[in-house]
Amino acid sequence: MEELSKKNVLKTRTGKIVKIQEKLGEGGQGAVYKVLYNGKPRALKWYYGNTIKNPVKFCENLENNINKGAPTNSFLWPQDITEKSQDGFGYIMDLRPPEFRDFSLFLLAKEKFASVTAMTNAGLNIIEAFRELHNSGYSYQDLNDGNFFINPKNGEVLICDNDNIAEYGKNFGIAGKCRYMAPEVVLGKALPSVHTDKFSLSVILFLLLIGNHPLEGKQAYPPCMTEDIERKIYGEQPMFIFDKTDNTNEPIPGINNNAIKRWPLYPAYVQEKFTEAFSQEALKDPSKRVIEKEWLKTFIRLRSEIYKCKNCGEIIFADSDKNTVCTFCQHSHSFEHCIELPKMNIAIHARTKLYDYHIDSDSNDFRTIAAETVINEAAGTLELKNKSKKTWLIISGNGKQITKPSGKTVPLEAGTQIIFGNAKGEIR
Repeated sequence: MEELSKKNVLKTRTGKIVKIQEKLGEGGQGAVYKVLYNGKPRALKWYYGNTIKNPVKFCENLENNINKGAPTNSFLWPQDITEKSQDGFGYIMDLRPPEFRDFSLFLLAKEKFASVTAMTNAGLNIIEAFRELHNSGYSYQDLNDGNFFINPKNGEVLICDNDNIAEYGKNFGIAGKCRYMAPEVVLGKALPSVHTDKFSLSVILFLLLIGNHPLEGKQAYPPCMTEDIERKIYGEQPMFIFDKTDNTNEPIPGINNNAIKRWPLYPAYVQEKFTEAFSQEALKDPSKRVIEKEWLKTFIRLRSEIYKCKNCGEIIFADSDKNTVCTFCQHSHSFEHCIELPKMNIAIHARTKLYDYHIDSDSNDFRTIAAETVINEAAGTLELKNKSKKTWLIISGNGKQITKPSGKTVPLEAGTQIIFGNAKGEIR
């Protein structure tokens, strides 16, 4: 397994020249190098010698992925393949920018998000990436915490190791890490697929918010971990650590501290969605798993409800249906108004933002701000400002109609309806 050095000059199948600059990292099958590809900085993932079992099919799959292109910009997608030699071969991809950090560092508390908003953005970006991946006819096949790089300031995500991605029905014998595999893959009863990706995605999202693994409670900490026990925990008898009817795998104080501390902080609908994702039905039946669309709605709502307690300054989540009690200081918060939308209801406060997702029934865009609260300085009250490109139709409680183009504001009065376009909201 001879390493590449600056003396190595490689050529790709498209005739481009690759010059080695420095090694960035190494694994069991090969290494990643910073290179000049056709004179431009790129990364090269290099496979040593004969570490790939079926290099012909592996390269055919890479070429197919290159030709189809990345589902979204979140993927560090293969761009070109080097010519094969006795020393190995590799593929070209974009370099990871330095502001992106390994997801594993967040799990080890060596890296922290700048805000709860950044953390929820990371979840949204991961969900969107895999929704588009699956919609493009691919499955990932080896999803784990090592696949993600995250910008802690804003939650932007980059996904690597995309050589594991294949079209539906194709598999190269890649299973993945037990902790992230669906139970049927652990037991050898199924190959990785879209359905097993959905399980792995749920694990990643749980780790992101909670900081512990959803199946690693009492049963996961015997005196000595063996392959048989690992098979039992992740395959034969998996049990959610917060299962509502069975506490045999509940979190252990002193070990699962993140789970014990963080789980109560999240709203009931977040807890219910994870409970559904790791229910015995979902663990045993792939068709019962939570799909990306449901995760998207859950995380958008969570981000929409982020609120800073005025008493202690901690971040909590504003409940649109009842008073919100701070889980840190027990201070009670009530919100004068909320807006009822087709996809969810949202309490209105000084930091409220609505995105295209909220006001367009056909949109999944969680990035474009469509409305936000502003203060009417003269009246000292909150109003909702139109930041979309559409003109809104406003219908007051007494039936009076008026239009509000982009840049204009709507007073918050109970009974007021806002026709955003193909969706309607009502202030209450």
